[in-house]
Amino acid sequence: MSTWDERFSSGRYPQNPDPDPILTRYLEWAPDGRALDIATGTGRNSVYLATQGYEVDAIDQSIEGLRIARQNAADAGVEDQCEWINADALAFTYPRATYDVITVRSFRVFDRLTDVKAALRSGGMLYYQDHMRTAEGVDYGPPTERRVGANDILRSCLDLTVLHYREFRSGSEDHRGAYAQLVATKTVGDTQPHPHRRTIDPAVE
Repeated sequence: MSTWDERFSSGRYPQNPDPDPILTRYLEWAPDGRALDIATGTGRNSVYLATQGYEVDAIDQSIEGLRIARQNAADAGVEDQCEWINADALAFTYPRATYDVITVRSFRVFDRLTDVKAALRSGGMLYYQDHMRTAEGVDYGPPTERRVGANDILRSCLDLTVLHYREFRSGSEDHRGAYAQLVATKTVGDTQPHPHRRTIDPAVE
């Protein structure tokens, strides 16, 4: 059993977590259609996207994580809208111009970000949250060399229309994390549609 299989099966991670609040806030600005959830884990965002009518491809290297995610989709009545892909997201061949929404949470796909962006259709939306380097203490997440630096994600997505970006710490004592978070759409031109929600409550994670 792999490390991630063990973590998921042991219950060290939430078995049926809520979707990310920022994703739920901005999804209305994304086109309908097909979605990709990278490193889906137990299906936090993939199941939610399916409940919103998307046909979802969900990638994860953990067989156990996908098993739990599949059960969560079945419990939500959306199992037929999800395709579960057991693969390494860092080695996956992302199809070009295929998805209307792509989500990534707490997984370093930064080195493949060019390919991930190319997988978006015109007008598609990217939601990406990753662990961030910080001079302040954190209690969980990957080592420093596997975290993104300040503004790394933002700079790498300036070819998109950035709707939301922030860097923040979360959690309580002995369980503190640091993140960079972005929502952007694949649109071009001198004038862009922007959501009315321009200021996000910093307490929302």
